[in-house]
Amino acid sequence: MTSAVSIPTHGSTGGRTAVAARARQVVKAYGSGETRVVALDHVDVDIARGRFTAIMGPSGSGKSTLMHCLAGLDTVTGGQIHLDETEITGLKDKKLTQLRRDRIGFIFQAFNLLPTLNALENITLPMDIAGRKYDRAWLDQVVETVGLAGRLKHRPNQLSGGQQQRVAVARALAARPEIIFGDEPTGNLDSRAGAEVLGFLRRSVTELGQTIVMVTHDPVAAAYADRVLYLADGRIVDDMYQPTAETVLDRMLRISGENPQAPDLDARGRAS
Repeated sequence: MTSAVSIPTHGSTGGRTAVAARARQVVKAYGSGETRVVALDHVDVDIARGRFTAIMGPSGSGKSTLMHCLAGLDTVTGGQIHLDETEITGLKDKKLTQLRRDRIGFIFQAFNLLPTLNALENITLPMDIAGRKYDRAWLDQVVETVGLAGRLKHRPNQLSGGQQQRVAVARALAARPEIIFGDEPTGNLDSRAGAEVLGFLRRSVTELGQTIVMVTHDPVAAAYADRVLYLADGRIVDDMYQPTAETVLDRMLRISGENPQAPDLDARGRAS
């Protein structure tokens, strides 16, 4: 049995636990018998509140599966997942949908903006659909943090890729979710735009107290995080705090060398 991969607590949590999400002995398997594939193999992990966590690993390591299970986007075969004190494993679809809508934010490679709406309307759309009023002061702070103050009336086709992803980041932040999950959120951006978006995510943690979990292949992106979890063969095999691009790449290359099934990594740590 694996031991839990935990993180120290940090200061006051306003009455909440210092752990935003946790997994205990989580198994995710596909198929049965000889065709059974284990994507997650008894994973234990705590995600600290108010911190930026990156999840890395070679293709097929289970990193996206872990994020999807933590976010309630995928079911688990065994084990438990909690969001704060709420166990989400076993929730009925309606309750799970409501939880994702009200307590979780998402940022993906695809910007998923509606072309007929301007930036502000795209940002507030999830709250509008849910019939929730938004906090204007908070929204103004989010817009300022991601640098969109002069672009709110622009539609997606009037924005660059980086600006569109800023809108997606603001949309995720606007509802003040307990935790935001990002699946390669800068994967479709050039290096300059990607750095801008990662900077905004970093600021949302440092200045706004947001909790972010991001799956990435890129050591440069991972260096924006407070902590990096490394997966291989469905297990957490390493854990790093205060990463740099160099230390992340070195760790990835070492893990790849220890795992002969892993794909080769190029100079930036991307799977080739």
